[in-house]
Amino acid sequence: MPRLIGAVQTVTSATQSQVITTFNSSGTLTTGAHTVELEYLVVAGGGGGGSRFGGGGGAGGFKSNLGGTKTSAAGSTAYAVTVGGGGAGGVASGSSGTGGAGFGTKGSNSVLAVGAITSTGGGSGGAGDSESMSGVTGGSGGGGAGRFATTGGAVSPSGQGNAGGNGSGSSIGGADSYRGGGGGGAGAAGSNSTATDNTANGAGGAGLANAITGTPVFYAGGGGGAGGAAGQNTNSVGGNGGGGAGMCTGSGAGANGTANLGGGGGGGGYFAPANQVGKAGGSGIVITKEPAIDFTDASSVWDIRTVFRQIVADEWV
Repeated sequence: MPRLIGAVQTVTSATQSQVITTFNSSGTLTTGAHTVELEYLVVAGGGGGGSRFGGGGGAGGFKSNLGGTKTSAAGSTAYAVTVGGGGAGGVASGSSGTGGAGFGTKGSNSVLAVGAITSTGGGSGGAGDSESMSGVTGGSGGGGAGRFATTGGAVSPSGQGNAGGNGSGSSIGGADSYRGGGGGGAGAAGSNSTATDNTANGAGGAGLANAITGTPVFYAGGGGGAGGAAGQNTNSVGGNGGGGAGMCTGSGAGANGTANLGGGGGGGGYFAPANQVGKAGGSGIVITKEPAIDFTDASSVWDIRTVFRQIVADEWV
């Protein structure tokens, strides 16, 4: 039998460090040369709170595959990234009636072109004095206005957050002492409004923690519903994850959603003789994580059984 010579091997090796890229505004992700898959967090902009016993804005839609199935990606490729802005708070003309109140606007979508991942902007909070002044649908729904019984906005499309809280139309005590429902958050629905004066009344829904950067951070909390000063000594809290507090104790109260957390804005109240503007939602964020790469590949490698037999027969050189 002829003697065999071990084939020449072509050995290929590559290394690439883990890369975490954070987008606080729109831009372009250029993947590493050896990247074939990645993890992501995509949070949309939060919705704005409504005015006049306004509901809190819903949090921006929340999507992440951290710890799950990674998304396929091509190496050395540019992918567009869109970071959604927060919605504006509902306008107020200053008049005391419902005609002087306005809904907030929805937050804008955030989009990661890798895998066509889209998170939907948060729904806006309801406003004014009508049963039709319910919260608006979104990544998380906005809270319903508080003067009459209203419903919180639903989640659409599903799977990105939670519904807004309902407005009860129940007086906390005294004239013009109502409160809107809280906006939904990524981790929990917004709280319904009640006749009790405490921070949980109309509170924004909690967000979700994500550790894609290595440290857990809460994102996408809902905004708190708003009330009127009479008989109210507490403000509805925003949801953990950037949700703004509702305006219940005076025109100086309430807060916008936190930028780059996708929180909903707090609702705007009514303090005689004027309606108050709702608070703006917070902008979203996109974060990607490309895993570390370290591999070696050899071509033209003999089957181990063949090698053994040839060595035993002294026919391997």
